[in-house]
Amino acid sequence: MKYAFINATVLDGSENMQPKPGRAVLVEDGIIKEICDNPTNLGGIKTVDLEDRYLMPGLINLHVHLPGSGMPSYTKKQNAKTVSFLMSNIVTKTAVYALCYKFARTQLMSGVTTVRTVGGLGNIDSRIRNDINKGKLTGPRMLVSDMAVSVPEGHMAGLLAYEAKTPEDCVKYVRKIAENKPDLIKIMVTGGVLDAKVKGEPGVLKMPPELIRACCDEAHRLGYRVAAHIESPAGLRAALENGVDTVEHGADPDDEMIELFKQAGAAQVCTISPAIPGAYFPMEVAHTTELSKFNSNVVMEGMISCAKKVLAAGVPVGLGTDTACPFVTHYDMWRELAYFKKFVGVTNAFALHTATQVNAEIAGIDGETGTVEVGKSADFVITDKSPLEDLTALRTPYMVVMRGKTIKNPRVKKFDYVETELDKLL
Repeated sequence: MKYAFINATVLDGSENMQPKPGRAVLVEDGIIKEICDNPTNLGGIKTVDLEDRYLMPGLINLHVHLPGSGMPSYTKKQNAKTVSFLMSNIVTKTAVYALCYKFARTQLMSGVTTVRTVGGLGNIDSRIRNDINKGKLTGPRMLVSDMAVSVPEGHMAGLLAYEAKTPEDCVKYVRKIAENKPDLIKIMVTGGVLDAKVKGEPGVLKMPPELIRACCDEAHRLGYRVAAHIESPAGLRAALENGVDTVEHGADPDDEMIELFKQAGAAQVCTISPAIPGAYFPMEVAHTTELSKFNSNVVMEGMISCAKKVLAAGVPVGLGTDTACPFVTHYDMWRELAYFKKFVGVTNAFALHTATQVNAEIAGIDGETGTVEVGKSADFVITDKSPLEDLTALRTPYMVVMRGKTIKNPRVKKFDYVETELDKLL
């Protein structure tokens, strides 16, 4: 289990990364042991000649829902009755497991070596994580929340989230989720675009502050950080005042909210991808309404404003795709980097740095992955061209390496219809 990548142009994932050509990366038992100039003699160690291709840390996707593909026609079929049926017996649950694993593997094949799931079906996500960690399956590193906690008529209630009515319910459900040893707890503080009933109010505060506090206190007592679905300023304030650690999506913050970010040591996880179809596609293409289109713009502008303001204040911003929203697939993390550059105004280098080192820091795994450094896991995505010059280089990786295991010429099945529509925005 000892080999070396030679003739690599290394991009290490740091904020000010520069290409380092002519490098060799030595890997032993899945760990980076040495990074050096190409040696003249490797003493018989097996080599993988990258022929000057670009080697960088594997991407980290901080916001994923495994049960859906992102194909619009599939997403429209999701409802509480369907979920109840799928989770009702061993046969259908086995099918759900297989589907979710397929999508986790798709993430890996697209260059994402770590996924963070933030709302799933039952304990399916943690079971897949465990089987990958035991070596039974090949997949990305998984940080999972399993089911989330919502409220009656709240976001994803009855689908990917339990319905809490009281603080006592919150404690009960957090403990129930914790039985399967997740990596974080997810709560649904506000509604979302598709929940909205009123134009201009896509993220109505649904979870009362006392319930937010109850979830966060119990999660923190058990050693878990809390991620919260938030799409309005009112929800953002309530979440930050009551213990949330990561703001998933975001909303336009005022100065007081930015100070709350700092006091809480919280971060934003920006997810521009799901807002794109509603905001930019014709309604007949996005299969949406005038209400949803208007609200998609509200959410997108709030998210982008949040990212710009908190970045300027020194607050960390991470990236996730929010797969499986309509038109958001498991193989398009590279698009989220491109949107981050386009709408937030960052450089290619900063987008790459965010999707690797910063995401690892937000997830609490920066000691293990996120940069190409000695002692860290050999999690790489290798491309023919430089993503520093063009982020679309990540679209078709030459090779993906996960914990030292190489996957050459990885392939994923893509939805031509989705790709065609999204490519119009490049």
